[in-house]
Amino acid sequence: MERKKLVQVRNLTKTFALGKGLSLKAADDVSFDIYEGETFGLVGESGCGKSTTGRTIIGLYQPTSGEVLFDGLNVHKASAADRGKITKNIQMIFQDPYASLNPRMNIAEIIGEGLQLNGLYKGKERMKRVVELLEMVGLQKEHANRFPHEFSGGQRQRIGIARALAVNPKFVIADEPISALDVSVQAQVVNLMKNLQREQNLTYLFIAHDLAMVKHISDRIGVMYLGNMVEMSTSEKLYESPKHPYTQALLSAIPVPDPDLEKNRERKIIEGDVPSPINPPSGCVFRTRCPVATEVCAQKKPVWQEVDTNHFAACHLYQ
Repeated sequence: MERKKLVQVRNLTKTFALGKGLSLKAADDVSFDIYEGETFGLVGESGCGKSTTGRTIIGLYQPTSGEVLFDGLNVHKASAADRGKITKNIQMIFQDPYASLNPRMNIAEIIGEGLQLNGLYKGKERMKRVVELLEMVGLQKEHANRFPHEFSGGQRQRIGIARALAVNPKFVIADEPISALDVSVQAQVVNLMKNLQREQNLTYLFIAHDLAMVKHISDRIGVMYLGNMVEMSTSEKLYESPKHPYTQALLSAIPVPDPDLEKNRERKIIEGDVPSPINPPSGCVFRTRCPVATEVCAQKKPVWQEVDTNHFAACHLYQ
């Protein structure tokens, strides 16, 4: 049975005007699909455009070109009625669990706000739903009357998850939901998200730079560099047989728990700094740091293509 494409991102480009004739292309011709019920991981260094891509998908940014389809509806060109369906069914968990919660509102008001805006539940029923959501994410009824500053980082992120799930969405964008948390709490939050996914039949876009954690939660993974998608495959294939030199270098930097293997394994070091996104390199954007770059890499932008079964890459090594 063919899986349903819940989210379709087609040639998505987002450029920010900086003034004085300068512009920054945060996402450049990005394309991928997310299937119903799966977790699609989006990884890359800070500033690579993964968060901008997520925010454009949900509609917080208007794309410069390209389109995003959610359940067949164009996110950025939908009618008012369809836009209501889209905003209810796409929710976001933000990176900073403190900055994303209104400090003047108690937890019941924060979680209940989405219910109120969408006309879901009233009075005692709304409060009952808030308590249900709190318990769903491992918190308690008495937490409803407290304020964000009274919670730890991990608890605040659980509140953010409860808020995102309040309106029963189909698709959740998790924008680096664990990067601001202690390592001991990160696994708890990721396991909570996996359990909720099974229970609620959720679809996730999981944005992160921690490749080890992304492997743990994702079914498929896309790798971005300087606004461009450079590789995409299933989690297993990407880790076992990375094609792009950038992906290979990222994976070689993940620590191995065995000290003997860690000591003797080959590391692929990326030399130099990330180029300015205001003035990116010609041709392949990774060529200035790539250990196997050739003359053609400076002349032509590599084509995004399938280099193995369900394994895509944009690299001249395979063209």
